[in-house]
Amino acid sequence: MIKSKITYVLFTLTLIIVLSWTTISRLQNVLTCPQANLVQETSDKFYTHPSKIIVEPWRGEHHVYAIFMIPGGHLSDKRFTVTIKDTGTFCGALIFAGTTVADGVYAKPGYYLMKGLFKTRAAVWLISQGKKDELKQPLNWKVGYVKVQEPG
Repeated sequence: MIKSKITYVLFTLTLIIVLSWTTISRLQNVLTCPQANLVQETSDKFYTHPSKIIVEPWRGEHHVYAIFMIPGGHLSDKRFTVTIKDTGTFCGALIFAGTTVADGVYAKPGYYLMKGLFKTRAAVWLISQGKKDELKQPLNWKVGYVKVQEPG
């Protein structure tokens, strides 16, 4: 009787592990940005990296983010990218334009802050791949912005 229960438990655990691994290994293709959707670099576009990065996915949704500082008179892209070497480029959305203080970051005079939200499941996937330190590197995150065109 005990042998059959142990066999059943081992079979169930093995099945769960195999299904989990299959799901996790396919997750990268779902989370990365398709190259066709990346913003084209032009001579009049500028890029910046975040002033602060928070990576705390265990706290739930919206706890992996970056604070970007954008010069006044410029509009930022509606999203940012995070590029992890040998893994891919991931996208995130920007929120609250026009703020001057966010999470202990104060905008320099003439600048405003944007908060970039990164997908929690992408962060968990990257951390499970041993990429947490790379996820915390400001040079891996970037957002583009352009000067507002004066009507003329």
